[in-house]
Amino acid sequence: MEQLVIHGGHPLRGHVKIGGAKNAVLPIIAAALLGTNGKSVLDEVPALEDVYTITAVLRALGVTADYTASEHRLVIDATHIATVAAPYDLVRKMRASFLIMGPLLAREG
Repeated sequence: MEQLVIHGGHPLRGHVKIGGAKNAVLPIIAAALLGTNGKSVLDEVPALEDVYTITAVLRALGVTADYTASEHRLVIDATHIATVAAPYDLVRKMRASFLIMGPLLAREG
C-alpha cells in the first residue's frame, strides 16, 4: 500500500481567489470546519438559499458563522464545535449538507 507522508507543522496562511459559484462555495464553507485556530473569511459568497442553510447548519453545530449578504462576506470561526449532530430539519433542505461530514470526521473522529 502506498503512503503519502507529510512532514510540516506549519500553519497555512494566505489568500486564494476562487469563483463565487454555488458549486464552489459550499465545499469551501464546509472546509472551513477544519480551521481550529481563528477565523476563515470568505469574500464574494453569493446570496443563495443554500448558503443560508449551510450557515444555519454550522451554527447548530456550535460554530460561529456570520454572513453579511450586502458585502457577500462570510466569517466562520470553527474553533469550538459543540456537537456533531446536525438537525434533520436543516440538513434535509439541501443535498450538499453531506459536505460537512468529512471535515467533522477529520476534526472529531
